[in-house]
Amino acid sequence: MPLLEPKPDALRPGDPGRSPLPDRLADLTAHGTPTPLREELQAVFGPEKVLWQVSDLVRYASDASPYRFVPQVVLVPEDVDDVSAILSFAHGKGREVVFRAAGTSLNGQAQGEDILVDVRRHWEGVEVLDGGARVRVRPGTTVARVNAALARHGRVLGPDPASAAACTVGGVVANNASGMTAGTTRNAYRTMASVTVVLPSGTVVDTGDPAADDELLRAEPKLCEALLTLKAEIEADPELTARIRAKHRIKNTNGYRLDAFLDGRTPAGILRGLMVGSQGTLGFVAEAVFRTLPLDRAVSTGLLLFPSLPAAAAAVPLLAGAGAGAVELMDGNTLRASVRVAGVPADWAELPRECAALLVELRAPDGAALEAQEWAVAEVLDTLDLVAPVPSVSNAFTRDPAAIGRLWTARKAFVTAVGGSRPTGTTLVTEDFAVPPERLAEACEALLALQTAHGFDAAVAGHAAHGNLHFLLAFDPADPADVERYAAFMEAFCRMTVERFDGSLKAEHATGRNIAPFLELEWGAKAADLMWRTKQALDPDGVLAPRIVLDRDPRGHLRGLKSVPAVDPLTDPCIECGLCEPVCPSRDLTTTPRQRIVLRREMARQPAGSRVETALAATYGYEAVDTCAADGSCQAACPVGIDTGALMKRLRHARHTPREERAAALAARHFGTAEAAARRALTASHQAGRLAGDRLPQAVTGALRRVVRPDLVPEWLPELPGAAAAALPATRRDGAAAVYYPACVNRIFGGPAGQRGPSLPEAVVALSERAGLPVWIPGDVRGTCCATLWSSKGYEEAAAVAADRIVEAAWGWTEGGRLPLVVDASSCTLGLERDVAPYLGDRNRELHGELTVLDATVWAADRLLPLLTVRRRVPSAVVHPTCAARRLGAEDRLTALARACADEVVVPDDAGCCAFAGDRGLLHRELTEAATAREAAEVTARPFDAHLSANRMCEIGMEHATGRRYHSVLLELERATRP
Repeated sequence: MPLLEPKPDALRPGDPGRSPLPDRLADLTAHGTPTPLREELQAVFGPEKVLWQVSDLVRYASDASPYRFVPQVVLVPEDVDDVSAILSFAHGKGREVVFRAAGTSLNGQAQGEDILVDVRRHWEGVEVLDGGARVRVRPGTTVARVNAALARHGRVLGPDPASAAACTVGGVVANNASGMTAGTTRNAYRTMASVTVVLPSGTVVDTGDPAADDELLRAEPKLCEALLTLKAEIEADPELTARIRAKHRIKNTNGYRLDAFLDGRTPAGILRGLMVGSQGTLGFVAEAVFRTLPLDRAVSTGLLLFPSLPAAAAAVPLLAGAGAGAVELMDGNTLRASVRVAGVPADWAELPRECAALLVELRAPDGAALEAQEWAVAEVLDTLDLVAPVPSVSNAFTRDPAAIGRLWTARKAFVTAVGGSRPTGTTLVTEDFAVPPERLAEACEALLALQTAHGFDAAVAGHAAHGNLHFLLAFDPADPADVERYAAFMEAFCRMTVERFDGSLKAEHATGRNIAPFLELEWGAKAADLMWRTKQALDPDGVLAPRIVLDRDPRGHLRGLKSVPAVDPLTDPCIECGLCEPVCPSRDLTTTPRQRIVLRREMARQPAGSRVETALAATYGYEAVDTCAADGSCQAACPVGIDTGALMKRLRHARHTPREERAAALAARHFGTAEAAARRALTASHQAGRLAGDRLPQAVTGALRRVVRPDLVPEWLPELPGAAAAALPATRRDGAAAVYYPACVNRIFGGPAGQRGPSLPEAVVALSERAGLPVWIPGDVRGTCCATLWSSKGYEEAAAVAADRIVEAAWGWTEGGRLPLVVDASSCTLGLERDVAPYLGDRNRELHGELTVLDATVWAADRLLPLLTVRRRVPSAVVHPTCAARRLGAEDRLTALARACADEVVVPDDAGCCAFAGDRGLLHRELTEAATAREAAEVTARPFDAHLSANRMCEIGMEHATGRRYHSVLLELERATRP
């Protein structure tokens, strides 16, 4: 063990005297998967595909639902053969299997108690067909990723769930998720042309293959006979046929799609329809082909406020009749809670509880068609009783993309924003039902009365144009009385929906666990029996997802309710929705933000010092704390702005010894010396490399890492550049338009190996001079730092030293904020603009507020580029947007500068955080390699003439990932505009 390896005790959460919770893991699970099962699976699939530690089991035990079921083992298959082998193993051993992709499901469909199969990690892929008219997708691909590929062809998927950035296509098919505009005509059932299925028996069927029926008959004759028998039985019953058709005229994802027996002519055709909405209980969707829809790019959106929920509901058919593509309902509680979401007006918190809003969107192929729609809607608006109780509400439509984006962010954050404001310790239930659209207003009134009668102050939203309502309930699963209150409400709600409105108990979230006991109530005994027989035909041994969709236990929906212990105020609002996961750099290496929180919650459920808590704490250091890039991507993706990275930095601090904190503070006070030493070390390492190759510096740093601690000693990478020049460019203060602050990373590291031309500081000075807006580099910038170096590692005293020093210096350099401060590394810009604030004293916080900090790309794009003449361009460039640029809202400046320098500019669809995170990629190179794998595959698939970014460490990370030399877009701009 390294000499300075931290003790894990600092990672144990909560009060040592806390009481354990009833749903905690038993001590016998501390060793993870039972040894016989683990060894058997490893022998069949290989150790790398079997996740067995208790931390693995816990992090896969939660999804966005109120349930928690801990698997015995987690398998990570790579291809269809692996899936078939898993099912064969389960049949032979009498085991059960549940498939899990994104884990954004709201009803427990992604949880299992035996073998859980991760079908996200190795199951991404998009192939655009027929010029975009069709698209072939693998199940682990997010909806947003598919639409990014289709957008270039002017096409889009039909299903548009609010969680599109995180939910995967496999889940969309399995749940028949629809969304804002899909309704009953654009959902997966209507737009999926074919599907490749692995049946519970292990048989693989591609329903799009012309020979599919012949092959299916040869492999599964009993299944084909059973499907055709069920089809004949349904078609022979006119009353049942009419009932099935009627149930699917409104949105309905409760139970199996019995209309598949009416719509499919052959067993393969029936199977295609049955797989939609089957929730992983009938087979595994290995691939799907969709018919796509036109992407109407002309958009106008308005938020209309009404005095009450029924008043808003009454206006829905009028707006839909005028051509509105989306009419989204939000009640007063939803509107008030959404102020937690970035960009939502603060005065929404003052809106009356009884009010409600409709978010109305118009879409058209061009401006003229959109204007016609706007006129039609304007006539409707004249007849409505709208209110405007706060200044930000105008009841007007806008075509501004930024304003439209903010409105939709508020709507899509419904579950997380409202759930994030629930009382600490309560769990969240998200219900989703549909009624005939013409009865929406009546259903709203009935729902409100029912909630009041059972003591729930719930929030309501929904896809109003389709009669689809969502509402949230919070209760304490550790309180038996509260559970019974919830149970009574569910019984009354289900009966109201079915008996009064003949509605569907699940419109788009699928049956899952919490509506399975009420399936027969909605469908009746005859249809429910057909569903059980369908399950028996396809999965006679009950291998797949038991108790999901079909459950004869009338209290099955009350089983497995999860406690949500308080762990930290920063992360307690988390509802474990998983929207953070697609942007997390460590998602394919160790843990995600959701999983980091889930693991701490399990530790908090345990009695202090239990075997499970000890086992989780022992692995948490590397799996959660060390491999977190702390780049803020999760905060940007989280609708309520939870920054799990901030918690990880706090835990890094908690692991430091007082001696380590003092040493870091000393280094911060003498940073000029440290900066010079780093340049000398780089020079010496390169000299050693030239004499003995990269193996010598790699061997030296490797030995130090083993002896000291990997998280303290950087690893040598061949891509590391030489040292930057000791001298910065000479500039003058007189006449300067801005103060230029070369970040410490650009004062230490030089440009790419073999780079000809100016250094980055020389390029920024030259560009500014060329544009007639000269910059001044203060003579005392050396020895200063934006404090990110220290804060990212949790060295709080060092961060405070660096923060106070840079703010005091910058205030003087800029003449009290009169001049802007231009910073040439986006992460340092972010650090100086925002992240430095918590480490400042009161006086320096005031000084900081007077500063104007600009990223160099913003300075160049907004101020310099209009004054420059582009004289030469490269044919093509690929851009790596930094996560800091995204958080600063400056990503568009980076691409604008690239477009000035290149005829073709490509931003990879899979571009994300490179996880180099200052020096994190030198401490844990495996983190950067995992984070950049998808983007690197896109970049290396074709040649580019330039590889551009806006942060030196990100450029090093991308060079390491791709083997291509990345450099600053400002260097490329200097070359493009050089006389």
